[in-house]
Amino acid sequence: MGEDQLDLALVKRVQAGDNTAFDLLVRKYQHRIGAVVYRFVPDHAEAQDIVQEAFIRAYRALANFRGEAQFYTWLYRIAVNTAKNHLVAAKRRPPTADIAAEDAEHHADGGRLHDHDTPEHQLLRQEIEQAVTDTVAGLPEELRQAITLREVDGLSYEEIAQLMQCPIGTVRSRIFRAREAIDARLRPLMDKERVRP
Repeated sequence: MGEDQLDLALVKRVQAGDNTAFDLLVRKYQHRIGAVVYRFVPDHAEAQDIVQEAFIRAYRALANFRGEAQFYTWLYRIAVNTAKNHLVAAKRRPPTADIAAEDAEHHADGGRLHDHDTPEHQLLRQEIEQAVTDTVAGLPEELRQAITLREVDGLSYEEIAQLMQCPIGTVRSRIFRAREAIDARLRPLMDKERVRP
């Protein structure tokens, strides 16, 4: 079964009332949608709120999803609109340079906010994003799951402990170790930024 058919099968399960199928779609796409939103709103906490809102909107609109577009393309469009609406509501101008959602797969940088950042800053931001993504992907499963549930899903330590069926102390330890790994990976990039004239 291809990627699109798998997504469609999960969507049909959600439409039939199976909410766990939607959780699977969220887990599959949360990092990519996070990266899209981060281009509009480079503040991590703010971006995570927008990602969460985008998934809530997608969930509410899912009854009308007919599969004419790829699920990710449809989700991408919702995320971009949610980010733009957030910027407008916050009286900040959304970026004018945008791309068609259909081209989302081919233009990873299409929605990047064209602000007054220097090319060096933009490059550093990309390096940081990539470093975090790579580090999280390379973590042992239990660390990766704990940090994702905390930072991406926004769950409390208690909720994570229940989900992972382990004591809260273990959850804190796993998140701490995951953050240490990410910090160690980012430190050279941050040092590079500090010494730049």
